[in-house]
Amino acid sequence: MFAIVESGGCQFRVEPGSVIEVPLLRAEPGEKVRLARVLLLEAEDGSRTVGNPVVENASAEAEVLGHGRGEKVLAQKFKRRKGYRRLLGQRARHTKLRVLSIER
Repeated sequence: MFAIVESGGCQFRVEPGSVIEVPLLRAEPGEKVRLARVLLLEAEDGSRTVGNPVVENASAEAEVLGHGRGEKVLAQKFKRRKGYRRLLGQRARHTKLRVLSIER
C-alpha cells in the first residue's frame, strides 16, 4: 500500500515505515502529525483511488524525527562591465518524518 501526499506544496510517495523530508512543519520531535492531503491511494490488492483533487477521508499519520537544513543553493547577481557582483546563499529548512500508517 502506498499513497501520494502533499505537504508544503511538494508531493511525496509514502509507504508505512518510509522516511521523508518535507518543508518545515511546526511540530516537536516525537510528535505525531497527520498528512491530510492524499492525492492518490493504492490498496494492497492493486486498486488505485485518484483524488479530485484529494481522496476523501484518507490521511497518512507520521512521527516527527527531527528538523534540519538542506544543501546550500547559490544564486549570483552581476552587472556586466560595472564590477558589481553579489553571491547569495540559502539553505532550506526541512522536517524529517517517519510514516506510521495510511488510513482510508
